[in-house]
Amino acid sequence: MRQEEFRMERPGLVKAGDPVKITERVNGSLYSYIIEPSVAMSGIFRSNERIKSKEGVVEEVKDTPRGFQVVVNFNE
Repeated sequence: MRQEEFRMERPGLVKAGDPVKITERVNGSLYSYIIEPSVAMSGIFRSNERIKSKEGVVEEVKDTPRGFQVVVNFNE
């Protein structure tokens, strides 16, 4: 099980237990991910840290001073 955080700008777009699909964006040897349809965005990963799964399940949504953090579990 792999767990990653994504930044979400507005509340209520996803909730715990929701299945989500992600899209990979490539910039040279760096990768980032978007929860579709443009719900939240990940940080940047190097090629050896790539997320191999294209689907996951939302574990929780955290309301932080820097915005909302969506924690997603992937079967990896």
